[in-house]
Amino acid sequence: MATAKQNECESYRVIVLGQDGTEVLVAPDGDRFALPFVNIPRWQRVAENLTVAVKAEWGEEVICLIEPDVSTSANATQIRYQAMEHWRTCGKPTVPTQWVPLSALSHDSLIGASDYLAIQQSIALCSPGGKGSPSGPFARVGWFKELTEWVETAIEPLGFHLNGNFCHLNASPSFTLVRFETDGPALWFKAVGEPNREEFLITRTLAQLFPNYLPGVLATRPDLNGWLTQEAAGRLLGEVGEDALWQRAAAALAELQIDSIDHGARILGAGARDLGAAKLSNLIQPFIESMLQLMSRQTTVPPATLGHDELFLLGDRIQSALDALEALGIPETLGHLDLNPGNIIVSPSRCTFLDWAEAYVGNPFFSLQYLLEHLRRANGTDSAAETKLVEAYCAQWEHVVLTAAVAEGLQLAPLLAVFAYAAGSNVWEHTERLPPATAGFFRSLTRRMHREANALESRRSLCLH
Repeated sequence: MATAKQNECESYRVIVLGQDGTEVLVAPDGDRFALPFVNIPRWQRVAENLTVAVKAEWGEEVICLIEPDVSTSANATQIRYQAMEHWRTCGKPTVPTQWVPLSALSHDSLIGASDYLAIQQSIALCSPGGKGSPSGPFARVGWFKELTEWVETAIEPLGFHLNGNFCHLNASPSFTLVRFETDGPALWFKAVGEPNREEFLITRTLAQLFPNYLPGVLATRPDLNGWLTQEAAGRLLGEVGEDALWQRAAAALAELQIDSIDHGARILGAGARDLGAAKLSNLIQPFIESMLQLMSRQTTVPPATLGHDELFLLGDRIQSALDALEALGIPETLGHLDLNPGNIIVSPSRCTFLDWAEAYVGNPFFSLQYLLEHLRRANGTDSAAETKLVEAYCAQWEHVVLTAAVAEGLQLAPLLAVFAYAAGSNVWEHTERLPPATAGFFRSLTRRMHREANALESRRSLCLH
């Protein structure tokens, strides 16, 4: 049991820098010092859990800056560190702490063998001097103060003000997500860097085109690739169990896609992925060849590998399905490759879609497949719930496309949605550079396509008979 609990948590030593970047928070231990440490749940938002834990256990409200990479012989146990900036003291620590000038520290004054190196690296990366950091804009001491001042200026004409409470949910040197409380509505600030820089322009464009389906953008920071929005009313779809709200989300998705029919060029120009039939068709042969290489490198069986003949037959079936889908005349629209219940806010009157880094222009029914996949994970194989969700989605499309075409498109979508998801990025193009886990993921997706292609072939054979 102890091992299981340990595996569910990660331990961090935190380097809390004063707001001027000249001192650090430590815990005295005899004639030396120790860095504060916290345990947080594994596989969850690191910044959110770190800031909550430091506040609860060490009485400090902090801003995450950077995770220094201390990979040396002195850090043989691979201790994880997080550099943070002190924002304010908000309670009493469970262990006495004190602020120590950085100039007073040395390698010998710290208990942890790699602690001093981690502190020195954090100072080099997070220095408050100047306007930039070699790592990114959100690694620099002082950025959060500047951001709050900008937010206050942006919302003052709207008649409300920050009340001082906030939550730092996601953090990296080039990416941040912060929720601010005000004396009115809550606000969200999000900024993005590589590999999601396009999300900034995509979000701005979609918010302008489809204000009924995205949070309203109150202000932008092009220098940070960031934008400020008002919090949407409702609850995350992943937090609700009512079938009616899942159906409302499916219907709203279809409505949004239908509204986007005439805006494909502008959405692509903002940076969305092109997953139209012509683009996907051009990807089939190189993708299949890359998967052949990955299958040849699989070292364990099961699962079974797919051979040359099976993979090239799969490519032929994907092409046939694409041709059949294109012949149906279903318009290519806005889509979302990462359509999950954490990206959808629902209420009885409105549905809001978030996080458009994975926006695409292509067949709309692919997005429905991704939503269905999450419904199955949430509710199991509840065929009645699936049927009602699909009906709610199709009811909107049947005003635009013939009912028979919608039905046929839904038959083709399970195979093509997996292919679009797998082949729609360029990650697979460099098979020799793929980490083992990523290579295994692509093999898994290819086996899924193989199963979907066989199932589609079986359904077509039944129809013919």
